Amino acid sequence: MRLTSAEVERTLSQFEAQAFPDNHPVVPQLRELFGDHTFFLDRNGLNIVEPAEPAQAGTQAGKVVNLADWSDADRLAPHEPEATDIFIVLGFNH
Repeated sequence: MRLTSAEVERTLSQFEAQAFPDNHPVVPQLRELFGDHTFFLDRNGLNIVEPAEPAQAGTQAGKVVNLADWSDADRLAPHEPEATDIFIVLGFNH
């Protein structure tokens, strides 16, 4: 799922990671491999946010999904998507 800039900011306020900007040179390759998402790097590897059932009525939520782990200090090893236990409040319904 692609996030708006506001959703990226909300995500980063709840999840310690760095977001890849859309103009980063690696993003086209990541999209080819994993689909059209906003990508995040954290200490565990490469992640995306997928829609999730909100824990609270009136909110929009996402769940962090890990796509690749660090195999060493500089390399990521892709694997089947693994849902984490991290939920993000992306916004509020009006």
